[in-house]
Amino acid sequence: MKTAIYVRVSKSDGTQDPENQLRELKAFCSKQGWDLVEVYVDHASGKRSDRVNFRRMMTDASKRKFDNVLFWAMDRFSREGIEATLAYIRQLTSYRIGFRSYQEPFFDSAGPFKEFMISAFATFASLERARISERTLAGLARARTQGRIGGRPRVEDDPKIVKSFKRLRKGGHSVREIADKLEISPTTVQKLIKVIE
Repeated sequence: MKTAIYVRVSKSDGTQDPENQLRELKAFCSKQGWDLVEVYVDHASGKRSDRVNFRRMMTDASKRKFDNVLFWAMDRFSREGIEATLAYIRQLTSYRIGFRSYQEPFFDSAGPFKEFMISAFATFASLERARISERTLAGLARARTQGRIGGRPRVEDDPKIVKSFKRLRKGGHSVREIADKLEISPTTVQKLIKVIE
């Protein structure tokens, strides 16, 4: 069976390594006798619908480039909530592409309750995302009261990204191409265009 692996970590600053998931997923593929044909890796929040390699995976699924997609857990696949997560699963099903959650193999034997279970896990993933956001905001508020400024660094302050952005713009690349190459969203590219040019 031709299989693709989808891996996601939330941060691209080097603090989270997708290799931790990839190593076990590749070993699992080999153990099952599956033919690994593609690996898709995103460094982005699971709540975002514009994850570059997730979109590429779904497009390749529509072209039947593989028969099955393997991911670490449902919250690595999507944290966009019930509707979006079920829509992605139904989309894969409509392409006749199977899916396998490494950490949640019981989905395979859930039968008619499969969508119910996926809905429950999508809800838990969405709630966890909300809790993480609340903890982050609380931490930032506390830091401000102590006179420290926190938060994510602005992309336009990253000299490496700015340099690559200028080179790609000069080369005539489109917004989408630049976003893919820099692993940032097209919206962020538009922001860079306004700020830098």
